[in-house]
Amino acid sequence: MNTYDVVIVGGGIIGGSIAFELAQRNLRVIVLDRQELMHEASWAAAGMLSPAPDCPADIPLVPLGRASLALYPGFIDAIEDSSEISTGYRTGGTLEVLCHGDTERELSTIVALHHGLGLACEPLPLEEAHEMEPALGREARAAVFLPDEASVNPRSLSAALLDASRMAGAELSPRTDVVSLIKDKKRCAGVKTAAGETFSAGHVVVAAGCWTSQLSDAAPYAPTRPVRGQMVALQHAGKPLRRVLRSERGYIVPRDQATPQNLVAGSTIENVGYEKAVTSGGLEQILGAVNELAPSLAGAEILDTWSGLRPGTPDHLPILGPTDTEGLIIATGHYRNGILLAPVTAKLITEWITEGRTSLNCEDFSPLRFLRGNVDRSAKAQ
Repeated sequence: MNTYDVVIVGGGIIGGSIAFELAQRNLRVIVLDRQELMHEASWAAAGMLSPAPDCPADIPLVPLGRASLALYPGFIDAIEDSSEISTGYRTGGTLEVLCHGDTERELSTIVALHHGLGLACEPLPLEEAHEMEPALGREARAAVFLPDEASVNPRSLSAALLDASRMAGAELSPRTDVVSLIKDKKRCAGVKTAAGETFSAGHVVVAAGCWTSQLSDAAPYAPTRPVRGQMVALQHAGKPLRRVLRSERGYIVPRDQATPQNLVAGSTIENVGYEKAVTSGGLEQILGAVNELAPSLAGAEILDTWSGLRPGTPDHLPILGPTDTEGLIIATGHYRNGILLAPVTAKLITEWITEGRTSLNCEDFSPLRFLRGNVDRSAKAQ
């Protein structure tokens, strides 16, 4: 039996960030993944770093997102210094535009919501918005600037994080399919793989994204589900876009400031199970949003298309923290915010393991909330 301080199930951006943080504390850590590391939701992501809520259900997540965004510069410095790999981290803010409906009312709502949540948000006259981003289309009827938002290239970040984790002493084991947890009375003592290999540990962290619910012992704490998102990579020969552009229909994320310029655009939100595919309808939706946001990109070359499966949860919030099984910790369900929340998730999981407490209140994200919900529903049924 292989023995570690911590076994991490899942080698995406969340599992990798936790491994890096723990290994820096001189804990013996191994990351196990059913396939190649960083090749699911992390590989497919756009890399926008925005703590703003997409809907009212996301509002409890904003303090966590703000905390993680504040950690990002140090997180990037540590990874790049160790790996000597650029992550494509870019500051400069996001320009969000409104093109449809009652834009004046929507603009007021966005500004009030951001300010109420402590997020910087500056309404812009359209003339200023076009000066800030000349590629912006004339369909824009209102605009706001979100100066604190940033972006990163998830694939570059993934490569750098894996290298930094190895350098820190973490072991990485791709193509190692965990099929069950090892129980010792009421304690989780390790994991067992499909090949019959066992790994024992004082703590097991399950960070397997939307596949977490496929692990029967973890499913009651983490009823995750896959939510497909399609993406497009473009190359634009014209004047480079200066910053992230976003609307209610989609977004464009510049990867560089070169000419020709590489960009990614997305995305769809589809409940189609574990089916990864790129569809004509999905591409039409994405490219329609791109051409409305920045009409000059209508002539951009399509370099690649892909899709990924985000880990959704019943209440749209991540699942973070200890369970009522000693030694078992969950870190999943980040949905569209896995890249953003990687630094703070790594910090919190490390605090739980090394100190038994956290510096932030994470009660809203506890895995035990689903057990409580089951108890409540059972009581009402009786």
